[in-house]
Amino acid sequence: MRVGLGGGCHWCTEAVFQTLHGVERVKQGFVRSKPPNDSWSEAVVIHFDPVVIELDILIEVHVRTHSATKTHSMRHKYRSAVYVFDNEQAQTARLAIANLQSEFDYRLITQVLPFAAFRGSDQRFQNYYQTNRDRPFCQRYIDPKLDQIRQEFAHYTITS
Repeated sequence: MRVGLGGGCHWCTEAVFQTLHGVERVKQGFVRSKPPNDSWSEAVVIHFDPVVIELDILIEVHVRTHSATKTHSMRHKYRSAVYVFDNEQAQTARLAIANLQSEFDYRLITQVLPFAAFRGSDQRFQNYYQTNRDRPFCQRYIDPKLDQIRQEFAHYTITS
């Protein structure tokens, strides 16, 4: 099964989902939906085994690891979204976001959008965290997110 997730830097999003059991592959790049959300936005497409990790858990990890309540001038490039491939995924995603809302002080802005297209990042940016762990960007932005999910989602994380 697959789903698209966007909201923050795709380097961060890629690293977060590469650490979860049941995630078989993470494709980093840009996703677009249908109008009016058809501009390219940084995102990942995750291939996962729903027997090992359910879509609602992936959505919860996603919402908790990016600024899912903040609107800002770069939202066109960093659209907070779950890109779905069918109506069943859309229902699951909407319900998961609605159920999580009570745990946030501000309204979740994460949209559920139909997946339209994917364009991969340049090869030099693929597996960014895996090949650049010592870079300041990774230490400042990605490491804290990985620490967070290892604490909050320990059952689902791969130890490395």
